[in-house]
Amino acid sequence: MVNCCGLVSEKNEPVPLKSISVELQVRDHVASVRSCLQYVNEEERPLEAVFVFPLPADAAVCHFSARIGEQEIVAEVQDRQSARDQYDDAVSSGQQAFLLEESEESSDVFKLSVGCLSPGQNASITIVYIIELSVQADHALRFCLPAVLNPRYTPAASAAGVPEVSSASVIPYTLSLSVEVRSSDRISRLESSCPLDPLEFLDAQHTHASVNLSPGHRFDKDVELFLYYENSHQPSAEVEAAAPAAPSGSLMGDPALMISLYPEFPADVMSSLASQGEFIFVVDRSGSMDCRMHHGNDAQMRIESARDTLLLLLKSLPMGCYFNIYGFGSHFESFFPSSVVYSEDTMEEALKRVKSMSADMGGTEILQPLKHIYSQPCYPDHPRQLFIFTDGEVWNTKEVLDLVKSHVYSHRCFSFGIGEGASTALITGMAREGSGHAQFITGTDRMQPKVMQSLRFALQPAVDNISVDWTVPEGVTVDMLSPPINALFQGQRALIYAQIKGQSSGKTEGAVTVKYRLKDQPVTNQLQFTLKPTEDTGLTIHQLAARSVIRSLEQEERAGGADTENIRKRIVELSVQAGVSSAHTAFIGVNKDSKQTVKGPLLQRSVPVARMFQMSAMRCAPMRMCGKKYPTIFFVFMVQSISSGPVEPQKDPLLQLVSLQKAAGFWELNASLAAVFGKTEDQVTNQKAVDVSVWATILALIWLYAFKSDQQDEWQFVAMKAASWIRSQKLDGLSQCVCDGNALLGCQVTEDALGI
Repeated sequence: MVNCCGLVSEKNEPVPLKSISVELQVRDHVASVRSCLQYVNEEERPLEAVFVFPLPADAAVCHFSARIGEQEIVAEVQDRQSARDQYDDAVSSGQQAFLLEESEESSDVFKLSVGCLSPGQNASITIVYIIELSVQADHALRFCLPAVLNPRYTPAASAAGVPEVSSASVIPYTLSLSVEVRSSDRISRLESSCPLDPLEFLDAQHTHASVNLSPGHRFDKDVELFLYYENSHQPSAEVEAAAPAAPSGSLMGDPALMISLYPEFPADVMSSLASQGEFIFVVDRSGSMDCRMHHGNDAQMRIESARDTLLLLLKSLPMGCYFNIYGFGSHFESFFPSSVVYSEDTMEEALKRVKSMSADMGGTEILQPLKHIYSQPCYPDHPRQLFIFTDGEVWNTKEVLDLVKSHVYSHRCFSFGIGEGASTALITGMAREGSGHAQFITGTDRMQPKVMQSLRFALQPAVDNISVDWTVPEGVTVDMLSPPINALFQGQRALIYAQIKGQSSGKTEGAVTVKYRLKDQPVTNQLQFTLKPTEDTGLTIHQLAARSVIRSLEQEERAGGADTENIRKRIVELSVQAGVSSAHTAFIGVNKDSKQTVKGPLLQRSVPVARMFQMSAMRCAPMRMCGKKYPTIFFVFMVQSISSGPVEPQKDPLLQLVSLQKAAGFWELNASLAAVFGKTEDQVTNQKAVDVSVWATILALIWLYAFKSDQQDEWQFVAMKAASWIRSQKLDGLSQCVCDGNALLGCQVTEDALGI
C-alpha cells in the first residue's frame, strides 16, 4: 500500500505548500512567533482552499498579512460577520481575499480561507502571535510549535464541531526556524526535541543568544524548545509604554505592567504532605488512545502508559483518603458508584480493573462524566482532586471549560495532554479554570514523572485567602487586568497583568504584594517595580493583557445573563483596538487591485495517528469559480503498517516492584520480590533480626535508591509510604538491617537516605 498524504486535488496531487519559516523572538517569559507560509497554485485553474490549523490556546494572534508577487495585503481585525461578508463579496467580485478566524468551539484551532489565486501564482502568508512560555518541572520555559491537529470527535447527533484534519505520514514541505532570546537573566542553555545548530551567544553577559533549527527538518511532529535561565525563579516586573495613537484611559492608551512572581512557601510547611483528599482519576478510553506515544519503534500505546501511570498513582495514595477511577469515550463508566476509602481491598480491586482497561469506548465525550462527577457530594475535610488524562480530541472545548470553572470552589483539576496534537485549549484550560496544573506528554516523554509531580501539587497544603495589593505614589492607580489568582503551587509562576493610570509628580516606584495563608500561616511576597518604561519594547504586554481580558469576557458571555450583548460589544471593541484575535472577530485582507477571478490553496498539518490501512477525508466547502461550483479539494491519507507478530512486552522492574507494595506501604517477602532484585527467594530470606516484612521493605527501599535514583520522581511517594510504615513499627536493629541489605544487594545506601 502506497503512502499518500496532505491536501490533494481531484487528480490526487498535493496542493503544494513549499515551506514554512518561523522566527521566534523570546523576551524573558514571553515569545513572539512570526510564521511565513510559502505555497503555489500548480493547478490549471484558480482555486479557493480552506486551511484548518492549530495554535497554542493562550496565543494572541496580532498580525496577519499576505504577499502576492510584489503586492502585500495587511489584514485588519473586524467583527467576525462583517469580515466574512467582506470576504465573500471580494471573492464573488474576483478580488484576492484572505480570512483568518478562530474556531467557535475551541480557541486553539484557526481557519484560514484563501481566495482567488491564479494558476501558477505564488502566495506568502504571514501570521504573528504572542504567547507566555509555560514553566516546566525542571524550571525550563517551554515553547511548542504544534505541527499536528488531531481530529476533534463530534457526536453523530451534533452538526457542530471542529473540522477534521486527517493524518499524513509524509510531509511534503520543510520547516526553517530561527530563535532569538533576550533576557534580563543569564541564559544557561536551550534544548529541543529536534536537532539544533549550536547556541550562539551575542553578548558577553550571555543575556542575548540565537540558534537555528538544523536544515532539512521535516515538519512531521511538534517542535518543542526548552529554555533555561540561571535564576529562573527570580521575580520580575516589566512596564511597557502606551500605544502612541491610543486614547488615554483605554487599555492601549496607558502603560501596561507584567509581573512575574514565584511564591516562596515555608520549608517546614512543604515538608509535610496532606494525608486527606478525594482523588478522582478520569482516563480517556476512546479509540485514539490506542495510538503510540511517539514515532519510535519502542513506543508504548497511550492506553498502556495510562495503565502504568494509574498503577503508580494507586500505590502512592495515602491511607484513609477517598478515590475513584472513571473511563470515558462515547459513554463513561466508573470503578465504584461513588468514591471509596483507600484501603488494601479497594486498591487491589481497582488494580485488577486497571489491568483490563482498553481503548475500546469509541469517541471522546468528556462533558458527561464531568457532570456526573460534579453531581456527587464532596466528602468533608477531603478536598476533591481531579486528574484527567486525554489526548485532547474533543469538539466542545469551551462548554467543558465553562463546566470546570463553575465548580472551581469544590475541586482542583490537574490535566494531562497525551501525545502530539492534544488540544492546548482543553488541557491548559481545564487546569486554569480548575485551579490546578497542566502537563503535556509528547515525544519520548514518560508520563509517570509528570503525573507524580502533579500528585505532589495535589498533596501540598492548599493556599487560601490569596490577595494582591498595589502600593503606588499619589496620583497613580493600578487596575488589575488578570483574573483573580485561585491557586498557587511551590515552584510555579504567577503572571499578573495590570494597567497603570494617572501620573505622579515625584516618585517613580511602585510595589505589588501577594498575601496568602498556608496551613494557617500568613505568607507575604513583595516585588518592587518602576512606573516608567525603560525602552520602547512594542505592544506585546498590552496585547497579552488584552487577550487575558477578552478570554474572561468571553467566558462571562457564555455564562449567560442580561448583559451578553454589551459584553460582546466590549470584546469586539477591545479586540479591534488591541489588534488581537477573539471569538467574535476575524482578520480580513482584500487585494482591491486584484483582477483575478477565483481562489487559491493552503496547507494541511499532519496527525501522528498510525492506524493500519486507514483512510479518511476532510469535509470541505465546494470550490467556487465565477459563481460555479468546483470539485472539492479534500484530505486523504493511507497508512501502511507492518507487524512482525505479537511481542511479549518485558516487565519494567520498577513497575513490578511498585505493583508488589501493599496499600499501607510495606512489601511481603516472596519469590516475585526476590526476582526484581535478581535473586532467588532463598537468597533473600536469611535475615532473622527483624520482622520479615520490615526486612523486605528495607530491601525494596535500598534497591530503589541504589538502582532507580534517576526515576525518583516516579517512586518518591511509594518510598515515603514505606519509610513511614517502617518508622511506625518502632523496631530496634534497623541500622544492622540496612547494612545487611546493602551487602546482599551490593549497594552502599545510608540509613539517613532511606528516611527510616
